[in-house]
Amino acid sequence: MAPTQTIRIALAGLGLATTLAAAATPALAVTELQWWHAMTGANNDAVNRLADEFNAAQSDYKVVPTYKGNYGETLNAGIAAFRAGTAPHIMQVFEVGTATMMSAKGAVKPVYQLMKDAGEPFDPNAYLPAITGYYSTTKGEMLSFPFNSSSMVMWANLDALKAIGLSEPPKTWPDLFAAAKKLTQNGFPNCGFSTTWVTWLNIEQLSAWHNVPVATKANGMDGLDTTLEINGPLQVKHLGNLAEAQKDKSFDYSGRYDSGFGRFTAGECPIMFGSSGSYGNVKSAAKFAWAAAPMPYYPDVPGAPQNSIIGGASLWVMGGKKPDEYKGVAKFFSFLSDTDRQAKLHQTTGYMPITKAAYEKSKADGFYAKNPALEVPIKELTNKPPTENSRGLRLGNLPQMRDLWAEEIEATLAGKKAAKQALDEAATRGNAMLRQFEKQAGR
Repeated sequence: MAPTQTIRIALAGLGLATTLAAAATPALAVTELQWWHAMTGANNDAVNRLADEFNAAQSDYKVVPTYKGNYGETLNAGIAAFRAGTAPHIMQVFEVGTATMMSAKGAVKPVYQLMKDAGEPFDPNAYLPAITGYYSTTKGEMLSFPFNSSSMVMWANLDALKAIGLSEPPKTWPDLFAAAKKLTQNGFPNCGFSTTWVTWLNIEQLSAWHNVPVATKANGMDGLDTTLEINGPLQVKHLGNLAEAQKDKSFDYSGRYDSGFGRFTAGECPIMFGSSGSYGNVKSAAKFAWAAAPMPYYPDVPGAPQNSIIGGASLWVMGGKKPDEYKGVAKFFSFLSDTDRQAKLHQTTGYMPITKAAYEKSKADGFYAKNPALEVPIKELTNKPPTENSRGLRLGNLPQMRDLWAEEIEATLAGKKAAKQALDEAATRGNAMLRQFEKQAGR
């Protein structure tokens, strides 16, 4: 073999070896950030899109979203995973699970601390106060990151209202009850109006909207030693009115949760109270002219209406992770807070923008002129500065307590208990649950 040919073969071999060595060398490791959530359908698509966009925008971190069931199932899975040492980095928790997350000592890393430790720019004042107040300490320190926020609105069939001489939805409860009675006499014999999430409207939102307490200690935000005040004059009067309206179907019960919302889009109930996050459902399914309107109020209550309280969920950062992982989570939250991204998320999902800038951008773009329904919950939340009675709720065992309250409401609607008796018993039974939670949280 000629010397030149030998050299060529050696060089070729060296090149192959170098190639093989490079292939065998691992690329710089990407830090994975697990995100457990409870979103389905189009909202699940939005979650995946946000993760994909973040992952494409940088190369150090990869957010991996995983659907873990409904809100309750996701919360339970996260708590079990923390106890087993396998918790995700980020977990979506519905608003009524806030007290549970706060009481889980060591299980979470507060967002305000996360952002500070990571050196990420973070201004709590950039977010809508009616949203952040729900997830913050009394000092204004944000504990979790608001994600999909909604509120209770009145969905109205405008064609049905026009048939009884109304050009817009009623603004007060007395006017609503009167309109509902007319509706049962004009094509809707089985339902003048109804509601989803019966306790959210008729106890939680009713109280906040009229600036009366659900519980002492700023509705539990100032301490676990809170007691319920859901059996006050306003709540008793309102439940009595509902029970009276149930007799002639001016009001018709649709269950404890949101499964009855289809009665509105199907045209059975011309007025339905439900989450503002139902926008996409109404837009695609309703075959009549419709609108979203603010919740009605009782005009004899001084200062009403006040402001509504939020529904939906926030993102909690789980404890026990590495500093570099927390840095990635902080960068993801900064990414989510971007004004253009927040505006797009709001405009495509129907959930509210969490920042003031995203809201102002949507207004400046003329979005609400074409989609007025999506501004209604924002106007409700920001109607007046939140008070101790309207900042939100932080009650232990609230998911279970809602079922207890619903039992008592159902008894009244069925004519088995007077409104005062039912709400007195709801308060007594609920206070027992609060004391149990207080004892467990103090361990």
